[in-house]
Amino acid sequence: MTRFAATTPFAIVGILAATLGGYALAQRLETLSGPEEARAALQRAQREAREAETRGARLEEAARAATEAAERTAREGAALAARIQQAEAGIAAAEARIALIDDERRRLAARLAERREPLLRLTAALQKFARRPLALSALRPGSLRETVYLRAMLDTAIPAVRERTAALRAEIARGQRLEAEARQALASLRQSEGALEERRRRLAAIESRQRLESRRASGIAARETERALALAEQARDLDSLVGQLDSASDLRRELAALPGPIIRPPRPESSEVAFDTAAAPVPAATAPPEDFQLPVVGRTVSGFGAVSADGIVSTGLSLAPRPGAQVVAPGRGRVAFAGPYRGYGRIVIIEHEGGWTSLVTGLARTDVDVGEGLVPGAPLGVAATEAPVVTLELRRNGRPVNPLEYVR
Repeated sequence: MTRFAATTPFAIVGILAATLGGYALAQRLETLSGPEEARAALQRAQREAREAETRGARLEEAARAATEAAERTAREGAALAARIQQAEAGIAAAEARIALIDDERRRLAARLAERREPLLRLTAALQKFARRPLALSALRPGSLRETVYLRAMLDTAIPAVRERTAALRAEIARGQRLEAEARQALASLRQSEGALEERRRRLAAIESRQRLESRRASGIAARETERALALAEQARDLDSLVGQLDSASDLRRELAALPGPIIRPPRPESSEVAFDTAAAPVPAATAPPEDFQLPVVGRTVSGFGAVSADGIVSTGLSLAPRPGAQVVAPGRGRVAFAGPYRGYGRIVIIEHEGGWTSLVTGLARTDVDVGEGLVPGAPLGVAATEAPVVTLELRRNGRPVNPLEYVR
């Protein structure tokens, strides 16, 4: 028993938390209330890691195939954001494994505690008997007969003892396997955290390069940012802000559809003027945004149409990601607004083709500017570091729709 207690992971999570400097790890594991929740979190994280890996590979291939430098840089940033989400999902999976191992360890400790007392009494009796030599028993009257009887009894009892302790030996072997699994989960956690930091550094370098390039062509972007901030001040609520931005977007589309300037003909005196009375059509919402996806990886807090305790019907999908998680653009589009807004944290509003608009709230930092064109999966910023909740709303011609119906 002493040898087993010295080698079995009776404090797996404590050891892992100390190894990782992980008070934060212990806090994150406490959020998984039981084995069923931990198992569901593990399956979700593994699925999200596979999906992010697929997106990253697709975006990396698109970056290699891009001919324009700006498009290639945008695709590289989106690919890195997908790889960051893959690493975040890997960390979540490792934490769920550790939580499952800890639960198994607790149940193992409880089973061993039930068997400890009788085994200790048996061990003490066997040790006492082993200290009585057979020669001394022969010098005492009657003791030799007792010794013969005792040995005969032991010959009968030992097979039964072996059979009953087989389960205990299996528990000891299970404890050793738990230790090996815990070390493997720790190695996976370290690997994912290392990959996460390295990818964040590379993404920061790409974003810095993009900002420098955009500043060289600045001027229009600064005016659009000021106009968006002015609209945010005038808007009564978030719905009003989105509506005003949609109106501005419709106006831009109408202006873009107008015919351009007519080139002066070589013989103006012989030219004729033709009048086109047909108005430029305003495009209606057709296909959803290209490669539409969720902005973060995480568990669902509330779905589209859910009714809160205050009776408010949700018009979006709320997700609880990891603290400081990477947030990406749900689809290709143009940034109509980026910045803080009245209790929603920092938000990003993206205009998509065909009358679609997406709204992402709950960011702690935004890494995009108004007027910036985004590829699907482009980095928008990061989630909050404490109790993060990121909400995605998708609107078609100004009306909220369920985003999950359009996720690829």
